[in-house]
Amino acid sequence: MKYTICCLAFAFLLCSVSILKAQTTPVKADQTLEVNRKKIDSLDKKLIELLGERERVVREIGIYKSKNNIPPLQPARFQQVLNKNIEAGAKQGLSADFVTELMNAVHKESLRIEEELKNK
Repeated sequence: MKYTICCLAFAFLLCSVSILKAQTTPVKADQTLEVNRKKIDSLDKKLIELLGERERVVREIGIYKSKNNIPPLQPARFQQVLNKNIEAGAKQGLSADFVTELMNAVHKESLRIEEELKNK
């Protein structure tokens, strides 16, 4: 009887250790995931702040262009900016397609702002 109880206690102990080990591994992984998600959230916030700052400069350019009858769209300038950013993106491991899509979206918003200022 004592032997059976000892065996059961030992088996229970082994199961408990296995369960605890199984529970601690995902918790550590979850903590790593949570830490990295917080980093992403912080970087996203900074990215939005930088885009806002960029658009404030676009407004200044839009006012200047409006006063001097310069059209909002300057294809040669956009191509220059795009090429420079594709090159910079490649150094960061970003694909040319991604950088192009991103810069097209940013440029579209910039043109919207400049057109809005031109039509005031």
